[in-house]
Amino acid sequence: MNRQELLSLLTALCKVPGVSGAEDTAAAIACKALSAYCPDAQIRHGNVLGTCGSTDSSAPHVLLDAHIDQVGLIVTSVTEDGFLTVGQVGGLDRRLLPAQRVTVHGKQAVPGVICCMPPHLTDGTEKALSWKEVRIDTGYPVQELQELVKPGDCITFDGVAAEMPGGRFTAPALDDRCGVAAILYALDALKTETLPCRITVLFSTQEEVGERGAMIGAFAVDPDMALAVDVSFAGDGKRTETGIAGAGAMIGFSPSLSRRISDALVHAAVAEEIPWQYEVMPGTTGTNADRFSVTREGIAACTVSIPLYNMHTPAESIDPADVAYTGKLIAAFLRRCVSC
Repeated sequence: MNRQELLSLLTALCKVPGVSGAEDTAAAIACKALSAYCPDAQIRHGNVLGTCGSTDSSAPHVLLDAHIDQVGLIVTSVTEDGFLTVGQVGGLDRRLLPAQRVTVHGKQAVPGVICCMPPHLTDGTEKALSWKEVRIDTGYPVQELQELVKPGDCITFDGVAAEMPGGRFTAPALDDRCGVAAILYALDALKTETLPCRITVLFSTQEEVGERGAMIGAFAVDPDMALAVDVSFAGDGKRTETGIAGAGAMIGFSPSLSRRISDALVHAAVAEEIPWQYEVMPGTTGTNADRFSVTREGIAACTVSIPLYNMHTPAESIDPADVAYTGKLIAAFLRRCVSC
């Protein structure tokens, strides 16, 4: 998969809505992409699942996971004066809300704007809106709005999917559609190879509200080991909790992860000269790996993360090279997985 193909894949994955609990459209796109490598790809309880690799039942069984849901909003009511009240789905920073353009996914896509007080009418000391204060203006009269939108409808932030000067890529939902792309990149690299392991791919739902899709997916699959491919914080490298965009995949090290798999990922990266970085987490990881490690009798799990700027905003951004590096690392790990 070359760079242009990767950018096209990222665009296709990121331009469709998929707020936690309403991932149907995103799942359909991801399932279609996965079916090129896993002919049995299907959507089960919202999750996308597919298998490939060795057909030997005694071969190690590896679960590759990335979540397809994104943060967003949910309609809580249509007010008497024709505005929408909302609640958050996933972790959102209320400071970004005023004047954001959104799409309400009701009977049809309804454009809207989060209301904002002009600076001329404020003294500059206002705090971020509370969720009770947030209102969305669609321009529709209240009676017509009530026909189009109901409580429980999901809302996505509008954003563009585009390449930026310098080579970065920006889009909504890169957390974690870029992880989906990295897994597909790995499968593409391995499509002509005979592997020593069985592979199940899980594109999971509802990660942003408690890793719920991962929990049921891993329980059903019952693998020997699992990789949660997600995003982490990009920065200048001076803070220990951040990675450097363009410097490679971040391999997780944590008390809650399998050190054996962390070390095997490093070995694979070194053996194939793939750029990589440490991601040290003193406790749990905040990813699907936390669910995998306590599923059934416990699944040996690790994280592989892509450095990302502006997490949980409409303008997330990455260096696409890190998606390719992550895909190459996953492929290198799978080639050697018998030794894990």
